[in-house]
Amino acid sequence: MDKNYNPHEEIIKIIDRAAALLGLEEKDYIQLKYPERELKVSVPVRMDDGSIQVFEGYRVQHSGIRGPYKGGIRYHQKVDMDEVKALAAAMTFKCAVVDIPYGGGKGGVTVDATKLSKGELERLTRKYTALLYPIVGPHVDIPAPDVNTNEEVMAWFMDTYSLVNGQLTLGVVTGKPVPLGGSLGRREATGRGILLVAREIAKKMGLSLQGATVAVQGAGSVGGTAALLLHREGCKVVAISDVSGAIYSEKGLDMEAIITFLRAERGRLLKDYTAPDVARISNEQLLQLEVDILIPAALENAIHERNAPHVQAKIILEGANGPTTSAADAVLEEKGVTVVPDILTNAGGVVVSYFEWLQNLQAEKWDEDEINRKLEHIMVRSFHDVWNMAEKAETSLRMGAYMLALDRLVTASKLRGITF
Repeated sequence: MDKNYNPHEEIIKIIDRAAALLGLEEKDYIQLKYPERELKVSVPVRMDDGSIQVFEGYRVQHSGIRGPYKGGIRYHQKVDMDEVKALAAAMTFKCAVVDIPYGGGKGGVTVDATKLSKGELERLTRKYTALLYPIVGPHVDIPAPDVNTNEEVMAWFMDTYSLVNGQLTLGVVTGKPVPLGGSLGRREATGRGILLVAREIAKKMGLSLQGATVAVQGAGSVGGTAALLLHREGCKVVAISDVSGAIYSEKGLDMEAIITFLRAERGRLLKDYTAPDVARISNEQLLQLEVDILIPAALENAIHERNAPHVQAKIILEGANGPTTSAADAVLEEKGVTVVPDILTNAGGVVVSYFEWLQNLQAEKWDEDEINRKLEHIMVRSFHDVWNMAEKAETSLRMGAYMLALDRLVTASKLRGITF
């Protein structure tokens, strides 16, 4: 990846293009180019060997125009302020696309979580939470899981916040374990959202999901769930990958067996999975397979200027945040590849996080069928809103999504006015 590549500047370019297509003046949206608040913290952690290590942590609150800040916390060695700023801005637009009353936020700690013991991870989380305490809360900023964080990490976060706050505060985070106020259907929500978007784009493109070929980069809670649900829908998932590499079968992979294998115990990888007619390929080869649908559901910038010319998929559903660079976007558009953007495709997670938050605030528990029904309604409606905007403006679905979101954000901003 280009060392000069700045993910936050990329988002700003997209916002500017969307604004131009909407006929907006810069004064209408200039505040959206700047995060409202950026916090950087030093997180000291006592390691198992008795030494003290200090990690850098971040929380960016991009926009609170339409509601409390919302966004995940990631633990990754490449986390930095520019990445967190870009992801926070994308969350603002994602929440506006699906029209839920949240703004955008994001957090992270620069750490290789795979090298920490469970105890070290818990101490890191609790210290980070205490440092974030003054700027988060159920009506202010509501974190959630992201890369290398999960239900357990959210439970530690909620517990620490509650102890400092002096009362049990379930609504401070979403993505919690179900017995601690988590929502049914939350774990599968992002993958289910991808399935719903796949179904709608297939109808528009005249493609039957029954027998459609699919390749998925990423086998975690997003990619793995999407692959499994698409398999159950009748798709032929021919390839899937994780950090250890990819597996491929022209006949289609047995996704039930693969996901059962991976989830049987923590740390299992595809390199250890064996089955007849399964070949090993690289992550890069997976992206270049001739398939109907490609789902990049790992980290950002997977599809870039160098590999985009070799992409042979008809449709790309962005399961990860920012998996396609703007340079690659231009190449794919020229090739006639339909790209359904991340701020629509993977919004199922934040939609069900919103449901979890509502249940916590109202002390209610909804059943899974109701949650999946509500999720389907929002995702289908949002898809058609984006499709119609893109069609009206004669532009890509990415631009359509950003135009739709920007229009909602600017409308809310004008109604509120610039005070003080």
